[in-house]
Amino acid sequence: MIPLEVWLVISLQVVLGFADVAVHHELIARLPWRSGAAPELRLHGTRNLVYAVIFLTLAWILPLGWTVWILAGLLLTEATITFVDWIVEDSSRPLPASERALHGLLAINFGVLLALLAPIVWQWLSEPASLEFVVRGVWSWLATAAAAGLVGMAIRDFAAARRVDRFRTRPLRLDLPDRQRWLVTGGTGFVGRRLTEALAGDWHEVTVLTRDTQRARNLNAPFRVVTGLDQIDSSERFDMIVHLAGEPVAGGPWTPARRERIERSRPEVAKRLIELIRRLETKPKVLIGASAVGWYGDRGEAVLDEGADYRDCFAHRSCEAAEAASAEAERHGVRVVMLRIGLVLGREDGLLAKLLTPFDLGFGARLGSGRQWMSWIERDDLARLIAFASTDEALRGPVNAVAPHAVTNREFTKALARALRRPAWFVLPRVLLVGALGDMARELMLASQRSVPAKALDSGFEFRFPEIDAALARALS
Repeated sequence: MIPLEVWLVISLQVVLGFADVAVHHELIARLPWRSGAAPELRLHGTRNLVYAVIFLTLAWILPLGWTVWILAGLLLTEATITFVDWIVEDSSRPLPASERALHGLLAINFGVLLALLAPIVWQWLSEPASLEFVVRGVWSWLATAAAAGLVGMAIRDFAAARRVDRFRTRPLRLDLPDRQRWLVTGGTGFVGRRLTEALAGDWHEVTVLTRDTQRARNLNAPFRVVTGLDQIDSSERFDMIVHLAGEPVAGGPWTPARRERIERSRPEVAKRLIELIRRLETKPKVLIGASAVGWYGDRGEAVLDEGADYRDCFAHRSCEAAEAASAEAERHGVRVVMLRIGLVLGREDGLLAKLLTPFDLGFGARLGSGRQWMSWIERDDLARLIAFASTDEALRGPVNAVAPHAVTNREFTKALARALRRPAWFVLPRVLLVGALGDMARELMLASQRSVPAKALDSGFEFRFPEIDAALARALS
């Protein structure tokens, strides 16, 4: 007999392990979509298979005599794989405190399991060698269900490892004339990193303003990092300043504290940039700032070029504050371009990255009626548009940084499901979204902005990915 306390400890190990996978591996680290995660995914898959065999053995087999060493070998193999996996995890990505704590609980619980099993295994070892079929009641079936789940997770891990092995970061050429000096705020972020690496890869001089020096060390090209604008001397020269830093509006529910950070972060950095421009002996040619199509508010079916009106809401007010703060650079003779950016498509970060896991698991869903318009742009097209705006002196003021063909949420849901070859049968009702997320749902997920890049197209900018299917294929390749 296997005592009840052993099964309870096994059950706790299953629950803790599933929580680690669901929260940290799938949602936070997004391992099935992260470049370079293949070694970790293969370790996870192998460990899950070993665990499955252990559970099935305990559920249906009574190993006696020397056959007990098979079970002991499986337990030792699992412990070794877990030890190696934790080393790989710690060296390949920053682990949140919650993941480290959960790893500690898993290790302690596994130690308790070994301590409970030791006297039982010792007793089995003293018996004549045999493998007997046993039924341990409901625990046999629960352990079998856990083993089946582990096999399914292992299949997903191995398939995801093959997928991320195929991921390639294509070089991005911005085709800028001459060698220029750039200052980029938020240069370690989703868009800023791609822009910064492309600029530095073309041998432009790039200075990155960031608070996260650890992320800056992961950039793949030569650059200079400053953590404050006071580190820049007044005699230095910058041809272009790009202001991307700011609290992400889709980073979580709009609590009062987050609302304040969203409203203040981008304008505060812009004000410090204006002060830098004021004291620089040689003024930059252009300041390119990041705003959003949320400036227009919920506009239904209206087609929105840069001259369109707005509907008042929190998103509009926060965008307007950012644009007004950056516009102060015009007083110092600097051309100002404010990019009203739509949904940026890329698997590494942003809203699309958050959607990949549920869609990949077959839980894709349209939002509300699905009739609301979504303005979007592929990440490399956005980086190219920033470079284009830096040299086209006719571009100034608000510029819609969106692809020419907006899509409804229903169309976007179908396109993403096609790209992943998954069904998307579900609907998240408006009342549920608003009840859970409030204004964030109303203004980001359910609001309709059918924006068009009128200024960019009139200036001759060519989008490489004007259609949603090609843009998603690029983002997921």
